[in-house]
Formats: sequence, structure tokens, C-alpha cells
Amino acid sequence: MIDRPEGGERAILVHLHLRDPHNSSHFQEFRELALSAGAVVVGTVSTTRLVPDSKFFIGSGKVEELRSLVLNEKADLVLFDHALTPAQERNLEREIKCRVVDRTGLILDIFAQRARTFEGKLQVELAQLKYQSTRLIRSWTHLERQKGGIGLRGPGETQLEVDRRLIRDRIKHITARLEKVRLQREQSRQARQKSELPTVSLVGYTNVGKSTLFNALTGAEVFVANKLFATLDPTLRVLELPPLGKIVFADTVGFVSKLPHDLVEAFRATLEEVKDSDLLLHIIDGHDESKDDRIKQVEEVLQEIGALGVPRVEVYNKIDLLPENHPRSERDHTGLIQRVFVSATKKAGFDLLMDAIIERLGKEIISGELCLTVQQTKQRAMLYEMGAVLKETLVEESGESRLQIALPRYRWRKLTLSDPTLEDCWISS
Repeated sequence: MIDRPEGGERAILVHLHLRDPHNSSHFQEFRELALSAGAVVVGTVSTTRLVPDSKFFIGSGKVEELRSLVLNEKADLVLFDHALTPAQERNLEREIKCRVVDRTGLILDIFAQRARTFEGKLQVELAQLKYQSTRLIRSWTHLERQKGGIGLRGPGETQLEVDRRLIRDRIKHITARLEKVRLQREQSRQARQKSELPTVSLVGYTNVGKSTLFNALTGAEVFVANKLFATLDPTLRVLELPPLGKIVFADTVGFVSKLPHDLVEAFRATLEEVKDSDLLLHIIDGHDESKDDRIKQVEEVLQEIGALGVPRVEVYNKIDLLPENHPRSERDHTGLIQRVFVSATKKAGFDLLMDAIIERLGKEIISGELCLTVQQTKQRAMLYEMGAVLKETLVEESGESRLQIALPRYRWRKLTLSDPTLEDCWISS
């Protein structure tokens, strides 16, 4: 890994307004990101442009202002609330004589600090390497000496070529190890599917109280802190919930606006826990003035990982900070519970939340008629084992079976995950 300085660096924040109505909330979030990384904010620079400057991103006039501020405040680094190109980053560092880190680099640094498990550290390192591959600064020379020998003497590789080759090799190595982890996680999911344990995943924006709620619901001891990305690694707990029986609850990594694509890719194995869930609890900070914007950003990430179609309940947390602080639930146009208002710290509204989970998992029934061929005896037996078959009619000419079935949606999802051809067997629903 590339060596990083210790926290506590004096930082100047730079924000460019691009006619975005949510700029103020984004900048406040960016300040929280900087503080979460351990920076000491000693100044801010903001400006407005229609489009970013191709050379410096903020324009030459603001570069002069930034250089003076860096000198006066004795800043160690400058943080940009935007993704910079490698050329812009180099041009800025050359002009202001100070290290420059963009939003992507900042988030990667926070993830590097928070990762605790072997898998989490590998995922973060992979994202960092992909990011650093375009920003090489002679920082990999300690890993390997320049090779030579018969037929290889002469100018040899340039330092940049050596760095790039080392990074490519390391990316290949980490990708292979993560693939093994992904296969192990897939086996665990398949085991849970065979045991028919439904999975409920907690998702939401970072720092909305997901881990606090998860701990209160399951009795787990997940690390909790009032800062962004306090926990990265997914945690699974089994909870007995009458009348459904055992349910797997999963706490996942929090989302954030403009989450780097490489991080989403690196954490895809982890986020598959979300995609394969039977129900999502979308945790929302009910006290946050920007909650509507946060909801949209979470839905964008869910769409990117293919989890937007998973049934979900919106859980508005931190109602103890609101004037209207009594727990309650709201139903959608179909009569299902769509929103629940709770307080994780006060453990208020948990009964309503459990009612919503039971209703979604136990009472969301799908029914209709399936036509199974004579070769689909295994699928027919599985439906009978689940008690899903209401009536069976045999078609004598073809030997096919027409089954009237009714079963919870989460059980149907598990069946189709193991055998996608069942989706084509519907006659009516």
C-alpha cells in the first residue's frame, strides 16, 4: 500500500458551485467527510462557475487565493469536493505547493481507516490501486527492484513503467483473492436459501443510525460512532421473530453522494447481500433536512447494484429529535406498511417495525397457476414441501401438472434464484 500521513493534518476545503440546488448540503457533507478522515479544517474556498476550468478546475484567480491561504494557514493539504483529473491535480500541486486530494481520494482514505476484516481491507486496497494507477508519484519503488539480465540490459524500464507493472500485478492478485471470498460468500448465501431463512438487510445513507438500530434489534455489538462510515464490514445476525421463525438481519456499509465507482465495484461482493435480500429496511435520518436528497442518492446506489426491485420499508430514525416524536407507521395505496417512524436510541417503535417485517415477509403472498413438465418433478416436490400447492390438475395428453399455488413472496424469490426457469411456468397470476 502507499504510505499515508497520520491524521490531524491542517486542511483547506475547496468547493465549486455548479448551479446545483443541493450544493449547500453537499458541502456540509464534505466537511463531515474531512473531519471523519481526521483533518483539521483551517479554511475554505468556494467559487461559482458554469463549467469547471480544464486546467485548474477552479480558475486561475481562485488558485492565487488558494495559494495565499495555504501559505498563511500553513496547511498540509487541500481537499476538493469534486473528482479531479490527474492533470488538474498535478497542475494545482505545482501552483500552490501543497498536496491536493479530491473527493474520491478522501473517501478512499476514510474507507482505508475503517476497514477491519480481511475482505474489507482487500476491497479498499483494490479501489485505492485503481485510483492511484492514474496518479503515480514514484511511491512503489520499495516493493521491487528494477529487473535486468541477459537480453534485458540497456535503458530498461522507466520508473513509471515499473510502478504501473507493480500496480497491475497487485490488482490482479487482489482480484483473485476477492473472487475466492465472493465464492465463499455465495456458498453461505446458498446455504441460507436452502434453509429458507429470509434475509432482511439494513441499508441507508451513512451516519443515519443503521448500526445503532441493528444493535438494538439483534443484540449485536457493531461499532457505533457519530461519524461517516463508522462501520464498513457487513454483519449478520439471526433473530427469532414469531410467527415467521428465524430471520437473518444484515447490517451493510452506508452510502454517500457521489460514491466512487471503483468502491462500488470493489464492494460488489459485499453489496450482493443487499441484492439477494428478501426485504430491505431503508434507514432514513428523520431529523435530516436533506433527507429527500439522501433517499434519492441511496436509490441510485441500489439501482447500480441491481437491488432497486427488492421490497423495502422506509424506516425514519431519530424521531426523538423531532417535535412530533411518537412512533407510528404509514401504509401505501395497496394497504402495506410503507414507512415506520422509530428511535433506535430510545428503542421506540420497534413493535411497529416488527409488524412491518412480519407483514412484508409473511403476508405478501403471491398466487396463481403454474404448469410444470414431467421433467420438473423436483420443483413440484419443493412446492409441496413448502405447503404452497392448493390444487393440482394433471393434463393427460402431455403429462404436465397444473398447480394452483400460494406462498410468501420471499419464498418464491428463493425458488427462482435456485431455478430461474420457474418464472416461465406461470399460466396466470
